[in-house]
Amino acid sequence: MRAQKKKQEKGTRLSRPPAADILRFSLSEGRKKTRLRLKQFLRLLPPTAVMLSAKEWVLKRYKNVYSFLRTLRKRQKAKKEKTFRNMNGEIIAIGNELTSGRVLNTTSRFAAGLLFSAGHEITAMVTIGDTPAEITETLKRAVKRSDFVIVTGGLGATSDDLTNEVVGQALGLPVVFYPEVFAKVKTRLSKADDKTLDGLRKLAEMPVGAKVLNPDARMAGYLLLHDNTPIFFLPGVPHEMQELLAGKVIPRLDAWHTDKSKHVKQKVFRVFGLGETVINRHVAHLEKEGDSRVRIGYYPVFPEVHLSLTVIDEDESEIDSTFGNLEKEIKHILGDALFGTDDETMESVVGELLQNQKKILATAESCSGGLIAHKITSIPGSSDYFVGGVVAYSNELKEKLLGVAPTLIEAHGAVSAEVARAMADGIRHKTAADIGVSVTGIAGPTGGTPEKPVGTVFIGLATPDNTVVIPCRFSGERWQIQELTAVKSLDLVRRLLLGLKFKNV
Repeated sequence: MRAQKKKQEKGTRLSRPPAADILRFSLSEGRKKTRLRLKQFLRLLPPTAVMLSAKEWVLKRYKNVYSFLRTLRKRQKAKKEKTFRNMNGEIIAIGNELTSGRVLNTTSRFAAGLLFSAGHEITAMVTIGDTPAEITETLKRAVKRSDFVIVTGGLGATSDDLTNEVVGQALGLPVVFYPEVFAKVKTRLSKADDKTLDGLRKLAEMPVGAKVLNPDARMAGYLLLHDNTPIFFLPGVPHEMQELLAGKVIPRLDAWHTDKSKHVKQKVFRVFGLGETVINRHVAHLEKEGDSRVRIGYYPVFPEVHLSLTVIDEDESEIDSTFGNLEKEIKHILGDALFGTDDETMESVVGELLQNQKKILATAESCSGGLIAHKITSIPGSSDYFVGGVVAYSNELKEKLLGVAPTLIEAHGAVSAEVARAMADGIRHKTAADIGVSVTGIAGPTGGTPEKPVGTVFIGLATPDNTVVIPCRFSGERWQIQELTAVKSLDLVRRLLLGLKFKNV
């Protein structure tokens, strides 16, 4: 009788109960250590036949609930690895200035580190001069042996910038003129004469089929697809390359091997004031185990951190809902450290706020050497909200142009909260601006003291109602301290215009 019963049970096709019941049972028994989505149960569990209870179904097929959950995790991990294949890439840096040793090739090092952190392996990094034959040979070899190729340099308007023409010849693609790209160039250089603009037409000449990465950037960069291999052409200027790599290239690589029938939605969140590890710690839970639809990447682009969100799904309505919920939660987590998305920069965000609120800004700079004014005026139309600035590097100019009292400098030193306050007040009164920004500090590598070490910076912010001074303590090389000073100053203006709290560094 017992043998007959065993035989009957063996021939019976065990079925699963409703997935919701299994989910509730597994989570309660597993002490909620594993959170698995209902839809994933439906895909992973076998079809139904005879209905059992959740507990009966799990315990008949597995030793215990933990064994059941482990099996599901393994299946989901295998499925995720199959869906997203990390790619092997090659980086090619072009420029005689690199091969001659006059300029250090920092772009390749940065690109390799960022791509590696995104899960891709760089199999080769090559530095070559502006020689057509060498460019052709190197590019053809890279396309044959790599899943993707990054090419930096040679995209400028001078006669030795040969990348576009040589690439066209190497891949059998004619170089054509892209009027929409040139229109952006003319917009940025509205005061340039015709002769100057004619010399810049080369910036808008690219091989046919090129997909522009960011038409609003000074060097747009572009993507070519050759033999199903993506080739990204980026500028050789470090900060321009870094922006495009983090904001445009890596998100595209994240979704490259996705089934083309699926829908992809992406966004880059730009953060200032929070470190990469801090952001990761607070956001990591959004990448739920086994959910291959969601990918989140963290990419430091000094002095910012860029967080990229990619959602992939077969259902277009589902992807909008999932993406919207994740975007909302990411914005909540990042808070006021999130200053922009995608192609927005700190200076463009501040400029838009100033323009919308009809405010006028003026700057008084010392240790930053005019970098704040440079960033502001890099945005087209900045004359609507930026009246101008003063680089008062010496004490004499601080006194003559900004009205800083000599006794104030003698009593507190040029690098002090008192002088920063006087500089901000002075530039605002001199220019009749709504907001006056001042910076004074020690960018190094020399000039520091035990009381005021290198990296000590005071940022003043003056309005008709109040003047505040934010003391900062930055670290790094001279250019890093200057960059941090400029971006921090703009961030303080952003916070002022949005009514947010100021934060010291």
